[in-house]
Amino acid sequence: MKIKSKTIKLLSAFLIAGSLTSCGDKFLDTDIYIGKDSEEAMTNVTSVELALNGIYYRLCYYYFSGNYATMIGDIASDISYWNAQAAHFNNIYSMTYTDTESYLRYIWSYGYKVVDNSTRIINGAPVIAETSTAEEKEELAEYLAEAYALRAYAYWNMAQIYCHQVMVDGRNFSNELGMVLLDNTVDPSDPRVKRATLGETYNQIVEDLDNAIKNFDIAGGDRGSMFYMGVASTYGLRARVHLYLENWDAAYDNAEKAIRKWGKTELTYTDAGYKALYNGGNSNTESLFGLAINSSNSYAANSCGNLWSTYGYSPSPYCLSLYGEKDVRKAIQQWDVKNGVSTLGTAIPIYKSGKFSDYSTGNLQNGTNYLINAPEMFLIQAESALKGTTHTLNDALNALLVVAKRNLDITTVSDLPQTGDEVMQFIKEERARELIQEGHRLWDLRRWGAPANLTAFNAPNIDYSYENVDLTNFLFPIPAREINTGSGVVQNPNWAQVQPH
Repeated sequence: MKIKSKTIKLLSAFLIAGSLTSCGDKFLDTDIYIGKDSEEAMTNVTSVELALNGIYYRLCYYYFSGNYATMIGDIASDISYWNAQAAHFNNIYSMTYTDTESYLRYIWSYGYKVVDNSTRIINGAPVIAETSTAEEKEELAEYLAEAYALRAYAYWNMAQIYCHQVMVDGRNFSNELGMVLLDNTVDPSDPRVKRATLGETYNQIVEDLDNAIKNFDIAGGDRGSMFYMGVASTYGLRARVHLYLENWDAAYDNAEKAIRKWGKTELTYTDAGYKALYNGGNSNTESLFGLAINSSNSYAANSCGNLWSTYGYSPSPYCLSLYGEKDVRKAIQQWDVKNGVSTLGTAIPIYKSGKFSDYSTGNLQNGTNYLINAPEMFLIQAESALKGTTHTLNDALNALLVVAKRNLDITTVSDLPQTGDEVMQFIKEERARELIQEGHRLWDLRRWGAPANLTAFNAPNIDYSYENVDLTNFLFPIPAREINTGSGVVQNPNWAQVQPH
């Protein structure tokens, strides 16, 4: 269900220095704490730009893409290991979460802040354009494109966490409960608040991405920075969405468009080159969209770098076993160990953050999230070519080879598996090798519908608390605080039954 209103209340946010001073965590608590709040309508291009800056801040914040909403997809999967050094994410990792879990509450809250304020721009920018110059219209179209893409990203991310997978190995679950879809801001107590179906949610995501591309075309392009949603990253997100919808040809074609806009056909294949991707800022030349986390804008103890080091998370023994001896991705798999004892005084090695190490400064708290990246596009092409009917096995192998060559023992397609089933298994493992710390794994396991092992323990042995778990119906609960508002948002009725026990 979409919420429509004749009264459009638009936001003008004026960016100020400093960090969050407070944070609401109810659904549709729409204050922008990075700026000065205003109930006045946006009146010019600058006010739209400043409001958009506020949305990026919220997307980037550690409650959402800067940590929680991204990391949950790997932490709760088979490729992470927790050594119990700290309590961060431990309930998620050990599958002992409840509907009062703070991580789930904050993801919901900040995801809807992104959705709500993107919707304000989507409603407001066309009104301003009516009395704008031609140059201003192009600028507004660019901001409008970003707002559509950001809303789509937030909806997609939350749909993975709070909803059933839309397609599971050919089985369609689009009639399951989806997200609340907004055409405008509403009060939480509004009885019209209702969850759409999952199919309607994905339709909205696709429609938003289509509108983003249309407006980038009107604007004549994007900002040309990886820290803003642009043409390449929008095509990349469209490729991902269509992959999850099992629209194989659309996934392949959108990934191809993202790659073309990226402008390269090869990745880096040396230890030094791969490590240099994670020097912080825009060092990742393979990234289409990343967050502006750096030495002056980081989340300190709440950073992903801390999560994958002093807070005890690392690649699982299973994940580490997937890499060949000459795989350049091992260049960032470093451990804080001296003579078998970590510098924290424990007998368990401490991971040195991997993709979040920020090797340029040596401060792991400055490492940023690269959210939509070129290697994922090649892997989407490989899987889509294999599963669809338009492309060939050779197309799949050629796309797969671009990423698989990170293992220097693989140089040609003849070094890859040659049958469909074997290639698919290799793709599954390659996505684990390549995309770890990018938040895809749990959702991959679910959409493939294959039994999975969860909650590793007893490192360096490969043991799991939950073995051969069927994740077909897996989803997390809607936060109890949201349900208790009485707004009409209903709980996932079977979340506790599908929680591994």
